[in-house]
Amino acid sequence: MLEGDEVRALLDANNVVYDVRIEEDWFSGIFIWLIPIALIIIFWIFIFKRMNPGQQVLNIGKNKASLYDKQTESKVSFKDVAGLEEAKAEVEEVVEFLSNPQKFTKLGGTLPKGVLLVGPPGTGKTLLAKATAGEADVPFFSLSGSDFVEMFVGVGAARVRDLFKQAKEKAPCIVFIDEIDSIGRTRGRGMQMSSNDERENTLNQLLSEMDGFNSDKGVIIMAATNRPDILDSALLRPGRFDRQILIDKPDLKGRMQVLEVHSRKLELSDNIDLKVLASQTPGFAGAELANLCNEAALFAARRDRDKVEMEDFQDAIERVVAGLEKKNKLISPNERKIVAYHEAGHAIVGWMLKYTDPVLKVSIVPRGFAALGYTLQTPLEDRFLMTTEELDDKICALLAGRVAEEITFGKISTGAQNDLERITNMAFAMVAEFGMSEELGYLSLKDSSSPENSFGFNKKYSENTAQKIDQAIRAIIQRNYKRTLDLLNKHKDKLEEMAETLLEKEVLNHLELREMLGDRPSGNYPEGIFEDSKSEKDLTKSNGAPSKKKKKPEKKDDAQLELNPDEEEKE
Repeated sequence: MLEGDEVRALLDANNVVYDVRIEEDWFSGIFIWLIPIALIIIFWIFIFKRMNPGQQVLNIGKNKASLYDKQTESKVSFKDVAGLEEAKAEVEEVVEFLSNPQKFTKLGGTLPKGVLLVGPPGTGKTLLAKATAGEADVPFFSLSGSDFVEMFVGVGAARVRDLFKQAKEKAPCIVFIDEIDSIGRTRGRGMQMSSNDERENTLNQLLSEMDGFNSDKGVIIMAATNRPDILDSALLRPGRFDRQILIDKPDLKGRMQVLEVHSRKLELSDNIDLKVLASQTPGFAGAELANLCNEAALFAARRDRDKVEMEDFQDAIERVVAGLEKKNKLISPNERKIVAYHEAGHAIVGWMLKYTDPVLKVSIVPRGFAALGYTLQTPLEDRFLMTTEELDDKICALLAGRVAEEITFGKISTGAQNDLERITNMAFAMVAEFGMSEELGYLSLKDSSSPENSFGFNKKYSENTAQKIDQAIRAIIQRNYKRTLDLLNKHKDKLEEMAETLLEKEVLNHLELREMLGDRPSGNYPEGIFEDSKSEKDLTKSNGAPSKKKKKPEKKDDAQLELNPDEEEKE
């Protein structure tokens, strides 16, 4: 019953005429409906604000470049970039142009519109670009090539246009595009008929912007890649990225400079010799040397030391190259014995042959993912070229583990799988790429412009030639197998002695190897490895066997660290 409705009975009893109306409060009704709608709108606004602005519909065409305006906080200079003297000299022109453009423009000259930094990963391409912006004291736009790519058509091209628009407004400035190969790949490869490739549309817009881009306004485009072979030729032509700077791995002198930079913040002991460390780390890039210094500091901290010792750096080198040591991994006595003879074979052949890299350490302590033992070899110098004799000796050193098992046990194990894989690849390269076989002569069947199509289904040689390649590979491996077998049979007593010592000590360093095997026939050792043991030198001289160690000259070449971690795989 409605409120006040009890009066109706009285009115009806007295025959009173009346009219009944129900009045609604329309405002309160509408308000009740508006509350949930408003809450939903507020919720969606909150969600959109929390999302990345680049994902919003209205801002999807905006570029994602991070702007470091004159790098007021963490300014990077050329002093922070070590081991890249030639590259720094190249980019100094860029710095001078941004600082004093009239010097070039008054004579009618123009600076290259684009500078492409090319080199392996970890060599310092991004760091060099930041140092260039820091030295020039200009705004620095930094982004990756993948930031241009989206699932929506036309977004990449819109972001390119927006990037160049902002760059012109901030001129003079530097625009750095890292991993440009993600959008600069050669057009037309793997594209289906009538398909729309968003990446190619982005590249087309980038080419158009750079072609009409006036570098006199003080905007320099820098890019970095480690795959210049797949970049589109239109991107590399003069007028776009017409200056290419190679950022390679540092040589001996460069590695010393990089170690000096990264060891500034470390508390180093007085016995630290950076030249020795640099000589023991050929093939290391700048990022790997930085990781080496950090690992050495962590080793020293675990050992509760006040300063980082040389031993910490030596252990850090093994940690970076071979992986984490696994002393708690349980191995059966029989497998442990096989690993000991396997590694002893590697060490003896690597020590005795002329062209193999000197052996610094032998261990049967498991490391990394699958290595049950390893033999650490370090090149004497940075190298680019190798002769047939050097490759033969390397194959012998890799075969030595399997041959040592065969001599000792009369049977073989699966532990040499990684060695055999490397031997086969090396022999194949000697035959099919370097022309080092009598069967094929001076032929190279590798197409450097398209390596993936050189062999296999798209090969450019007949089946008869393929059979000759197989025969030549077998001949190379068989020839070096016989050499390795004769050498280990000649030094079988030392093989037994080293294997037994490894089973007892687990690890043999370079001093123990020299005491056990004598001086190397070639007489060459890495610089500085025996200088920490004067008593050892005196003992050698008193026995009438003076050391044949020669001082290793500094080379300007580059090389790759040679390590033999045997992938001891269990069945």
